[in-house]
Amino acid sequence: MDPESPASPPGLAGPASSADPAGLADPAGLADPAGPADPAGPAGPAGPVDEEAARRHRAKVWGGAERTLWHAPVDGTVGTRLRGLLAWAEASGHAEGPLDAYGDGPVEELERRVAEVLGLPAAVFFPTGTMAQQVALRCWAGRTGSPVVALHPLAHPEVHEGGALGAVSGLRTVHPTDSPRLPTAEEVRDHPEPFGTLMLELPLRDAGFVLPTWDELTEVVEAARERDAVVHFDGARLWECPPYLGRPLAEIAGLADSVYVSFYKSLGGLSGAALAGPEEVMAEARVWRHRYGGQVFQQYPAALSALRGLDVELPRLPSYVAHARVVADAVREAFTEAGTRWFRVHPETPHTHQFQVWLPYDPETLTAASLAQTESTGTALFRRWSAPGAGGPPGVSVTELTVGEPGLEWTADDVRAAVRGFLARLA
Repeated sequence: MDPESPASPPGLAGPASSADPAGLADPAGLADPAGPADPAGPAGPAGPVDEEAARRHRAKVWGGAERTLWHAPVDGTVGTRLRGLLAWAEASGHAEGPLDAYGDGPVEELERRVAEVLGLPAAVFFPTGTMAQQVALRCWAGRTGSPVVALHPLAHPEVHEGGALGAVSGLRTVHPTDSPRLPTAEEVRDHPEPFGTLMLELPLRDAGFVLPTWDELTEVVEAARERDAVVHFDGARLWECPPYLGRPLAEIAGLADSVYVSFYKSLGGLSGAALAGPEEVMAEARVWRHRYGGQVFQQYPAALSALRGLDVELPRLPSYVAHARVVADAVREAFTEAGTRWFRVHPETPHTHQFQVWLPYDPETLTAASLAQTESTGTALFRRWSAPGAGGPPGVSVTELTVGEPGLEWTADDVRAAVRGFLARLA
């Protein structure tokens, strides 16, 4: 999977409307975030481009940018990542601590910290989020007696895991809605088929990192309870949800029976995830983790980088979310001032520190312009662009913008100037 590439989002369906406020339709056709063949490296007169070489070139250019809104997971080098982690470990007193063996030491410390932050009884470290959610949903299926999971068709297991819920865990999925948003309480309550678990991805990345309101979320959870279903949160990016929902992490997580969180998507970790919930369910999760091949001998680099994320990045996330709104407004203003014939910033006011930008060009052209801007100016505004997934309209592309620590230095004027520079390369 190519971490630099955005998800292929739902297709466009004309202007926005009250029924479809984002102007998005046909959300069921998203491709894996890695996307199809790399749009930055099409075949040319001399023959096919070396796709791996093109990917490495992009990573080098964007990772070496003098100015960027965020640092992607593939930015930098092995040396820079390891030196940064070592500096934090020494400053925090972890450098002289014990190594882990099969989940003790820093892994145990991380599990305690996650349970504390989320306000849940226990947490279990997993090497991947895919495994963590497989295990969570399998555990709940055994307890509810139902192998049916209700979730959104844009949810990660449906789009990015190769059908693993069915192929590996024997689970079956149903969709309370296919609109590009989380389901409503009415849709959950009125779904015609029984299900044992309702899974909610917060935020729903492939619909534009969108969230329900707090009242909507609590109503959806209550609707699931009325059906005697348990609730699991896919909280890969739960860390940045408190500003929009207006509640602390522990109160948000407390709505669910179990919660999965990622350590590399928002906290800058190397890899890894955690599953949190009741003690007895987490005890069973440890058994299944071993059966799924997740009982790794040593994971201290990933665990330490996650602990660093909790200490360093988590407190900063509210400032990233706030500044993402400044950036989104400036992007929209720059497109409008330039007379861009069609564009969309979605959501108009970002719910988290990430949002989508849509333009009516092919992804090859837009990615090339993004790369050329960074190569000539040292500024990385947009990165890779993708076409919509299956069923999406031709001639439209999308990218994701993330605001991280380096983005806080960008003023609205800086953003507008960078957009103008990008557009000049499309003329």
